[in-house]
Amino acid sequence: MRILTLCAAAAMATAWMPTAQAQPAPGQITTGVLARFCGNSASAAERGFCQGFLIGAGQYHVEVSRPGGSPSVFCLPTPAPSLEQAQANFVVWSQAHPQHAGEKAIDGLMRWSASAYPCPSQPAAPTRPRAHR
Repeated sequence: MRILTLCAAAAMATAWMPTAQAQPAPGQITTGVLARFCGNSASAAERGFCQGFLIGAGQYHVEVSRPGGSPSVFCLPTPAPSLEQAQANFVVWSQAHPQHAGEKAIDGLMRWSASAYPCPSQPAAPTRPRAHR
């Protein structure tokens, strides 16, 4: 079911891909392109793509990092930031880290998320003292 949901989300993102000239193909959205789409000077379609991408990536992360799944890449604080706050913070991070501009958008987004919203360290499991013989 998760795969079907992911495929449907990818198809919808492709359908809503901005149509302005010189736009990258859907499979070639980089961190730099996503940051541009999330920026204040982006068109309404580009900002919509950005928000959809952020929401979809966040929802997918929640699903795969449930107990028994993959470890969490990031942990949102309570209260969670608004979509607009997260979007603006991602743009600022992207501008400060241009070395990641050519990475796949999801990789850059997860890199930013992990640095912006780190998960608390797990305490080390208590060890039992060794019995002396």
